[in-house]
Amino acid sequence: MLGFLKQPVVVSAEINVNLVALTVMGLVNRLWALSYPQAVVFDEVYYGQFVSLYMKRIFFVDDSGPPFGHMLLAFGGYLGGFDGNFLWNRIGAEYSMNVPVWSLRLLPAVTGALCVPLAYQILVELHFSHCAAFGAALLILFENSLITQSRLMLLESVLIFFILLAILSYLKFYNLQKCSPFTAGWWFWLLLTGVACSCAVGVKYMGLFTYMLLLAIAGVHSWHLIGDQTLSNVSVLCHLLARGLALVVIPVAMYLSFFYVHLTLLYRSGPHDQIMSSAFQASLEGGLARITQGQPLEVAYGSQITLRNVLGKPMPCWLHSHKNTYPIRYENGRGSSHQQQVTCYPFKDVNNWWIVKDPGMQQLVVSNPPRPVRHGHIVQLVHGITTRYLNTHDVAAPLSPHSQEISCYIDYNISMPTQNLWRVEIVNRESDTDVWKTILSEVRFVHVNTSAVLKLSGASLPEWGYRQLEIIGEKLSKGYHQSKLWNVEEHRYGKSKSCRVL
Repeated sequence: MLGFLKQPVVVSAEINVNLVALTVMGLVNRLWALSYPQAVVFDEVYYGQFVSLYMKRIFFVDDSGPPFGHMLLAFGGYLGGFDGNFLWNRIGAEYSMNVPVWSLRLLPAVTGALCVPLAYQILVELHFSHCAAFGAALLILFENSLITQSRLMLLESVLIFFILLAILSYLKFYNLQKCSPFTAGWWFWLLLTGVACSCAVGVKYMGLFTYMLLLAIAGVHSWHLIGDQTLSNVSVLCHLLARGLALVVIPVAMYLSFFYVHLTLLYRSGPHDQIMSSAFQASLEGGLARITQGQPLEVAYGSQITLRNVLGKPMPCWLHSHKNTYPIRYENGRGSSHQQQVTCYPFKDVNNWWIVKDPGMQQLVVSNPPRPVRHGHIVQLVHGITTRYLNTHDVAAPLSPHSQEISCYIDYNISMPTQNLWRVEIVNRESDTDVWKTILSEVRFVHVNTSAVLKLSGASLPEWGYRQLEIIGEKLSKGYHQSKLWNVEEHRYGKSKSCRVL
């Protein structure tokens, strides 16, 4: 049994000296004196803010790209023990002692260095000579802009690395396809292509162009396989399924996982909360969660509520009114009801509070036990400060003349009767008896008299409306666009027995 010990154990390996030399030169070129300069350079002021938020677990959203690249930079800060306490307020600011500059710049530098051997291997896989491949890699090695980008806390070198890795992986996969399909190496390079593409898109959306290019090339090659008479139908199907799994399913799943990890890491309230839904805000530690903690879940007659528009565009806002009235005539000569203005206000304010009233009763407090409002119930919405009823009628809206004006009713002793009954429609209900719930329910308010739906138009009112957003009653409304949906964000039960309609 031990006969194999009579012979020496021999391990042989081939070392590409060109590849080793290029890798070493790339690392030296990018890592030498990496901490210099000891000051914020260019977009480090931008990415550094996100790194600090990651370190403090504070939620944020970056509209410019997906979170994977930011997480990679934050990982460098984590390895260096960065606590996030640095004010990234200007370019040129000197780094304090608690900022691990070398660690923060390490990942961009390493990925930038690895781009050099990747460029060499790509040309070899394209069947160029080793001399040509070596020359191309030297161009990448000594290119000034690539060196600069690699030595700072930026994402360009990381993006280029994943793009080159995706191209190299597909080339290796394609070359193996000709001689040894479905081998371990074949699967490795195919799967790595999908992973690298997903990472490229996850760093910056620019990576999508490379991903689409490789998908198009894979599509052409798959078409050639379908027409290959030497392959059986089962073999062709296996090839197509393998490519679909590696180049579509896995990249999409990985891309979504980046956001999952991002949201898992950032569980504290932050500066970008308000662009998210009320339900999401309530899930964060601090912020809205502190306000909504312990508030009643079910909206009842007599509830005091704030109503947030679900759309959140052009900015998050709440149904609002104030004592000012619409002008008697607008600039174009059209007349208004001259009743109290109703707008959507992008800030929390005492004038955002409304009382849910039972049309058949005068009382504005919650009974004991509370009577919950359900889908299809008719309510009146009373403005908490001015005690006027939310109202609409056949008067053109200020900036949307084809829609109805929304106002709070004031009796001016003119022939314009109050029309303040609204039907509550819970859009995301599970049954027609669902109760209107705080934060969870998305609600449409349908005017009983005219069937107009309470909607955020998104237009900004003139100076007389304090540049607040216009609210309209849209007639002949179809569908459930988010501009027509509202959710209760803050909620309390009215208990003052002296509260009555004025």
